[in-house]
Formats: sequence, C-alpha cells, structure tokens
Amino acid sequence: MLAVHHLNNSRSQRVLWLLEELGVPYEIVRYQRQPDMRAPAELLAIHPLGKSPVITDNGNAVAESGAIVDYIVETYGEGRLIPPAETPERLRYTYWLHYAEGSAMPPMLLKLLFTLMPKRAPALLRPLVRKISNQALTALVNPQLKQHMAYWESELGKSTWFAGKEFTAADIQMSFPLEAALARAGLDQGHPRAMAFLDRTHTRPAYVRALEKGGPYTVGRRPRPTIVHAVIGQATSFLTRVSSVGFLERFSSEACPRT
Repeated sequence: MLAVHHLNNSRSQRVLWLLEELGVPYEIVRYQRQPDMRAPAELLAIHPLGKSPVITDNGNAVAESGAIVDYIVETYGEGRLIPPAETPERLRYTYWLHYAEGSAMPPMLLKLLFTLMPKRAPALLRPLVRKISNQALTALVNPQLKQHMAYWESELGKSTWFAGKEFTAADIQMSFPLEAALARAGLDQGHPRAMAFLDRTHTRPAYVRALEKGGPYTVGRRPRPTIVHAVIGQATSFLTRVSSVGFLERFSSEACPRT
C-alpha cells in the first residue's frame, strides 16, 4: 500500500488531499517537527535529504511535491484530475503544476527570511539587520510578490480553476502558494478571485477529509513557525557584512535581472 511519510503542518498535506480526491488507499507514517521546526532525523531513512513530502510505493521512494503529484496521477488517476493530452488545458496544467514550487514559493521564502532575521539578530546588530532586511523586502521581495498575486488574480479571471473549467491536481499544488500568500503577503487585500479559489478548495470534501487525517494545517490562517530557522543565523551573519543600499541594488539587478 502507498505510504505517505507525513510531517505535521507541511506540504505533505497536499499529498493526502490528492489521494482523498482520487480515493486511493494509503497509510500515513507520521513524523513530528523538532523544537526548531525542522523535520526529524528519521526521515533520512526514507530519503537522503530527510525532507517531506515523500511517499513510498511498490519499492519506490518519491520526493518533491510535483514529482509526487505526477506519480500518483499517472499511476492511480485513470485520467482523473488531469486534462486530456494535447489540449490547451493540459499545457496550462503542466505549467501551474511546476510553477507552484519553481516560481511562486521562492519569494515567499525570502519574505519569511527577511521578516524573521531582524527579530533573531543579536541586539547590537538588530538595527543594521532590520535596515537591510527592510531594503531587501522593499526593493526585491515585495514587488515580486505583488506581481505574482496580480498574475494569479488575472488568470483566475479566465477560468474557475488554474488549468481551466475543471478542478485538477494543479489546483492542489497551487493551493500552497496561495495559502502562504494569505499568511505572509496580504492576498486578502484586493485579490477576490484568489480568495474565492481558496474558499472553493476549503469546502471540497476531500480537502476536509485530508485535514481530519493529517492534523492541523495553519499556513494560511496565521504566521507559523518555519523550517528555515536554521539558516536565519547564517543569513543574519551575512547581512551584518553588508552596509550599503548600493550593494542590495547591485545584488537585486544581478540576481534577478528584468526580462
């Protein structure tokens, strides 16, 4: 039987939701976050990176949300939750399935990092770290988030779901960035279509069943502890060596050139 190695309050909640939508039998192997919110070492026995989500099925260990969705839909979907091949909807499905983690989530992570770093910096360095973090948010992160959220709003004006008129697994993937944007980026301010999308997902019976089985999932309800605490100290140390806005501007233009 397919096993979901489920870390509490994490992306693996989407895997449970997908399986519930398809009615696929599965078992949950539960893991609890450590006090620093990182995944426990036991997950290393399942996958060398020791992260969640990861599933095991027929002797295979599959990690990465997009790869897991692909595997489950291809193996168990029987044509469900995926548009027919060689259609415009199928192309949109593939795009949104991979956009969710590849493009939408990185600025969410940056938002979280630059928001938390001033709070966790040593007291003497806090003013400098706060100044640089605010500059990074203003010049780099917040404009990206605004652009992404406007993009979602526009695309959801074309169809009820991201790939088209029908609900697909791409919508399950996209739920996490929208939940994160609600918690961290003000999605509820001026994005009624995106908020309606979340409302529709939250009322799906399979979503409700997945919550009942997976446990509390609060990413879109309030800011939550994060798995990136371990890197904040290193990032703060780096920022203390940065003393000018000019560096940030050069970094922004070089790392994220306009196209």
